[in-house]
Amino acid sequence: MTANVRVRVDGRDLALSNLDKVLYPDTGFTKAEVIDYYARIAPVMLPHLRDRPLTVTRYPDGAGGEGFYEKNAPAHTPDWVRTVTLPAKGSTKQRDRIDFALVNDLPTLVYYANLAALEIHVPMWRVGADGTPLPPDTLVFDLDPGAPATIVDCCRVALLLRDALAGDGLTGCVKTSGKKGIQVYVPWERGHGTAEYARRLARTLEAEHPFVTSVMAKRARPGKVFIDWSQNNPAKTTIAPYSLRAGRLPTVSTPVRWAEVEACDSPDALTFTASDVLERVAEHGDLFQPGRA
Repeated sequence: MTANVRVRVDGRDLALSNLDKVLYPDTGFTKAEVIDYYARIAPVMLPHLRDRPLTVTRYPDGAGGEGFYEKNAPAHTPDWVRTVTLPAKGSTKQRDRIDFALVNDLPTLVYYANLAALEIHVPMWRVGADGTPLPPDTLVFDLDPGAPATIVDCCRVALLLRDALAGDGLTGCVKTSGKKGIQVYVPWERGHGTAEYARRLARTLEAEHPFVTSVMAKRARPGKVFIDWSQNNPAKTTIAPYSLRAGRLPTVSTPVRWAEVEACDSPDALTFTASDVLERVAEHGDLFQPGRA
């Protein structure tokens, strides 16, 4: 492996390590390429991360190895990374509080990329200037297909959600999960109550369409699209826009246009890798905004 390389990023000194280590074995995609992707995608990604407590999935042995979730900022986190200390709701490690990092700038994003944090997850709420949680500013529907259903079926359900939301005066935008599903996001200015609203809408669509379920149990999902409304729980996170996913390919949770959702006719139609996404952003800018897609 290469020795550490010291770089200066927006006035911050970072030591990058093992840059030639392959993190996606099937394609030879290296740690250097992961860092390069996150550095180049930062202008459109950072606004969606700003002031949202961070959870990452790190893969020090690559996407083919065993990964681990990390909420607590590592002990060696630079002092220039902004952190907030919040109650540890539902902690599996019996912590009372967690020191969350906030990815508010390019150096912090590069720092985490260097930790092989392939996947970046954030909640539907932000913290204020004093570090206290604010009400949710986003509503999310996570659409997951139960085989033999595919992302094509998820797109059908996303369009149903779009129409139902429009009836309530809400406009959403859509992105792939980077794996097999679709996620519909909606800007939310109605305070708390996102989970209740999402559950009610999911159950309405379940009652109207036999290929939709709002039930999490695996036995209820074969051949159907599960609308996971529970992601609106303030203790939960979803994969961030433009985040890489750990898998065979360096796929990305990619914002797409509604016209692409309407046209989706094969399971591979909305699969995008890091290089694809950089090209899309160069051509279209940030599509993860209502009205842009």
